[in-house]
Amino acid sequence: MHSFGKSDNTFQAVGGEEGIRKLVDTFYEIMGSSPAFNTIWRWHPKDKQISRDKLAAFLSGWMGGPRRYQEQFGSISIPQAHAHLPVTEVERDMWLACMRETLERLAYPEQLVHYLMQQLAIPAERIRLTCQETHSKD
Repeated sequence: MHSFGKSDNTFQAVGGEEGIRKLVDTFYEIMGSSPAFNTIWRWHPKDKQISRDKLAAFLSGWMGGPRRYQEQFGSISIPQAHAHLPVTEVERDMWLACMRETLERLAYPEQLVHYLMQQLAIPAERIRLTCQETHSKD
């Protein structure tokens, strides 16, 4: 039985900060090179480094490691940070598919991939709901 989600176990399972950086870099490489992810790729600023840094910092704390996002950028509401985007089920699922492809390419154990995909689906859906609410007012 795995103990992901307890203490810093998930953070350690992905390889700590170095592992998260590799995960984020691979995620952006896949997103930028696959036409399947073009919609969400185009939503990012031309210089993707700040997006990479923010995702790595967020994932560090989210996985139970150091709270780098708060240290570097302050507090954040992930759904509100994405509220300006027209995220629907399509883009939510696109982001999750890109992350699944990343985790599989990095050959993480299936238990870890399954756990992370289940957990990442939660903020992804909250983002979609916030965006839907924001854009239904337009």
